[in-house]
Amino acid sequence: MLIIRKANIADLPAMLDIYNSAILNLTATFDLVEQTIEQREQWFYKFGNQYPLIVADVNGEIAGYCGITPYNAKEAYAKTVEISIYLSDKHRGKGIGNALMKNIIDQARELGYHTIIAGITEGNDASVRLHEKYGFEFAGKLKEVGFKFGEWQNVLYLQLLLQ
Repeated sequence: MLIIRKANIADLPAMLDIYNSAILNLTATFDLVEQTIEQREQWFYKFGNQYPLIVADVNGEIAGYCGITPYNAKEAYAKTVEISIYLSDKHRGKGIGNALMKNIIDQARELGYHTIIAGITEGNDASVRLHEKYGFEFAGKLKEVGFKFGEWQNVLYLQLLLQ
């Protein structure tokens, strides 16, 4: 059974495993070195009521997570957030990303945000399709901004206007 719920600190080891797997195997993050539980604790506590962090719980196992964070610290950007979504290897392609995406977009609307920005490494077509399914539109591309796995990576920016 799939349950989407607010993340809690006990979920952190499973979330860390998902993120570290992405560091080692995907271009979804430009981190190059696996994170420690202490580093992820600091990251975890940046979330809260204004910036939700949710998990997909499948029969007691964390299958993925999603959160929104400030897009930019300058005051004029206060109604713009950035989305991040990560799924465990074994739970991709099962609709979990859809459930997380729908929930976080609903929460962003309820919180009064105006727009959500997604930065997606070019070539991550599944992530682009997921975002486009929920109304995100292509907003631009930054060329060769990250160097990972021995080659330069481009980042696509997609945007969802909520209001």
